[in-house]
Amino acid sequence: MPKPPTSDTVDLLVIGGGTAGLVGAHTAATLGARTMLVEQDRTGGDCLWTGCVPSKAVLAAATAAADARGTGRLGVGTGEVTVDFARVRAHVESAIATIQPKDSPASLTAAGVRVVLGTAVLTGSDTALVDGRPVRFRAALLATGAAPLVPPIEGLGTVDALTSETLWDLEELPRRLVVLGGGPIGCELGQAFARLGAEVTVVDGSDRVLGPEDADAAALVAAALRRDGVELRLGAEGTRVEPGLLHLDDGSSVPFDRLLVAVGRRPRTSDLGLDAAGVELDEHGAVAVDDSLRTSNPRVWAAGDVTGKPYFTHVSGMHGSIAAGNAVLGLRRTVDPVVPRVTYTSPEVASVGVSPAEARERGLTVRRVAHSSVDRAVAEGVTEGFTSLVTDGRRRLVGGVVVGPRAGETLGELTLAVRKGLTTADLAGTTHAYPTYNDALVDAAVKDVRARFARPVVRGVLRAFVAVRGRLLDRR
Repeated sequence: MPKPPTSDTVDLLVIGGGTAGLVGAHTAATLGARTMLVEQDRTGGDCLWTGCVPSKAVLAAATAAADARGTGRLGVGTGEVTVDFARVRAHVESAIATIQPKDSPASLTAAGVRVVLGTAVLTGSDTALVDGRPVRFRAALLATGAAPLVPPIEGLGTVDALTSETLWDLEELPRRLVVLGGGPIGCELGQAFARLGAEVTVVDGSDRVLGPEDADAAALVAAALRRDGVELRLGAEGTRVEPGLLHLDDGSSVPFDRLLVAVGRRPRTSDLGLDAAGVELDEHGAVAVDDSLRTSNPRVWAAGDVTGKPYFTHVSGMHGSIAAGNAVLGLRRTVDPVVPRVTYTSPEVASVGVSPAEARERGLTVRRVAHSSVDRAVAEGVTEGFTSLVTDGRRRLVGGVVVGPRAGETLGELTLAVRKGLTTADLAGTTHAYPTYNDALVDAAVKDVRARFARPVVRGVLRAFVAVRGRLLDRR
């Protein structure tokens, strides 16, 4: 027999109030589902409180300082540039406070979501304890996110190491900051704090920063970091920490006043009652889901960082919407494989789809335009960077990399082109505003189209056509 509904039966139980949970709850409520969202800390998640918002706010302050120091190249004098770290912190806190109402319990309640600030533990395939009270759900969405990964380095726990979550509690700018990890978080924050006036050292076991990104892009970022005063200790890993000193496996050591650990993240899956609900984890400790974000329990879906899929807010939001729609409507929508990503260093690195390195291995075509030939870049005196497009045998765009100012803005058009299977001719034939940094995208597309017409067979056909048409016109 069907289980009778009770006052605590919901159509969708959402566990976690970060981006995936917020979007999922809003989606479900909009679709008419009785939706309950449970958050044990504060709604908004990492993105609002310790990730995207505060990091981009501090990057804005750091960029302002760097730009002020560099105005001499344009003939503008500003005098000595000073940084008031207390006011930088105030700017960060203001940005959070301004955005927070959109992610608040009040906003959720206004949308028709029942919000519980407390804990939720699954107790069966369709039941949970929410703050100790039993709740039956027709479907559930796990959206508990991920936490900073802390490596097992001897002595690390004795020095009050910072992570991307606790960094924002700093009241003073560290004189010497050592960053463990040369990935996007380490590079972004390392560059930012160097521009604000700290002596920064980035340590990474790889032989270059931004390991998964295009090698040329990573090289440009490394050069920019060094210009901003960041010391890069690459190819070396931390082995032991003592107060004020990080020892490396190459026998050297690096002094610090504060140590920031930025080596990755791990899904938050503990204390959720996953075993009781029959929800399995994958080999990496993330909640295992299929392409529709359904778990091994057919009543339970998962979205966001807890699934181990790319740790991006835009992925969490999109997946939260897909999972909630599937859960309450019985749909089988699948996740989009085209995922853009941006590292917000200066220069920015924006990528999507097939990388140039992978393209060369697969025999695909790569067209690259250096920003030294882009008029807007020349006019602003910021010519370091490039745009590369990857096309398949039918000239369809399948990937690309943009390195330079506002690269993330250009990536939007490129991502849409890749997702929709547009060709370089589609881009080249679209009127774009001039002058913009986006010109490089168009120039690369034009370069590809012209290369196609430059092939001997094509040129021969075109010349014959032009000759025939010319003779026809002469007869008129």
